[in-house]
Amino acid sequence: MRKLASIQRIWNIEPIEGADRIELAHVLGWQCVVNKGQFKPMDLAIYFEVDSFLPIREEFEFMRASSYRNTDIMGEGFRLRTMKFRGQISQGLLQPIETFKELKDINIKGDEVVGTDVTELLGVKKWEIEERATTSGTVIGTLPYDIPHTDETRVQAEPDLIKEFEGLEYYISTKMDGSSHSMGIDENGFHVTGHNYEYKDDDSSSFYKLIKERGYKEKLYAFFDKYGLKTLTIQGELCAPGIQKNPLKLAKPEWYVFTIREDGKRVSLDRMTEICNELGFNMVPIEERGMNLPEKYPTVDSLLARAEGNYSSGGRKEGIVIRPTEPVFSQLISGALSMKVVSNKYLLKNE
Repeated sequence: MRKLASIQRIWNIEPIEGADRIELAHVLGWQCVVNKGQFKPMDLAIYFEVDSFLPIREEFEFMRASSYRNTDIMGEGFRLRTMKFRGQISQGLLQPIETFKELKDINIKGDEVVGTDVTELLGVKKWEIEERATTSGTVIGTLPYDIPHTDETRVQAEPDLIKEFEGLEYYISTKMDGSSHSMGIDENGFHVTGHNYEYKDDDSSSFYKLIKERGYKEKLYAFFDKYGLKTLTIQGELCAPGIQKNPLKLAKPEWYVFTIREDGKRVSLDRMTEICNELGFNMVPIEERGMNLPEKYPTVDSLLARAEGNYSSGGRKEGIVIRPTEPVFSQLISGALSMKVVSNKYLLKNE
């Protein structure tokens, strides 16, 4: 589960030119604007990631003017988003540990506390209104067991992921700006999901409409039977007019595959390409394939620069996703090695 709120060490503090009351704090691979003198280098603090939805409580009231939201789906709270102060990007929120009474018993003297997840303890949720509002359909349950959540880890949250690519062949794909949708087959039949839920086969689901128009269900079952599979999952991004302002400028819906699982295992890039060609599915664009990522992109900043650009349609690109060409287990994220790099220019434009 993503650590939306965690105890982290601030490894550097930098002045902001022309600013008397604020400065820049660096934590993990992120940077946050903080009050001058609030923190020192090597201080421990609670870091709240971008896309966190903070509960209504006195400690967050200073954010009311800029971040308060009240929706039918999420209720009341404060949404954290990328912002800019005096020309500096600020991603997330840093607060002293002693601010929260729930943390008064935590021993903050040793390094073993670094990385402690306090998301649930502080009542923090992930901001999901955009995803759920653009994913039409009737919810019939949570995700089936072989269809995992598609939330990639941002490199700023785990900068050491870069080192895990050492000596590996990697590929960089374009992060398509749409809504995550998956199809799968298991012993319980055919499943269609969004990011968090399984959806009913009815006319209210735009993705089901696409599946029926293109015969995806029949194609998937034919492939499933041909290879004698026990489970098959195909995950992709649905991009269309009306979804995320349609930066690809599409005239009609399109679905771009980014992950395929056969019998519970993620397949390689080459196998995914073969399957998409056989089934007639579009894949996310592959921008680069190479060896030993840390040699070419050794820092978070170098990857952020690599993530910038536009879609072929001219719209601002959301960013990139980086994976080994052959799946590798990551100790850092306890799953398949993968990370996303979201363009800062995209974030500022869309926030």
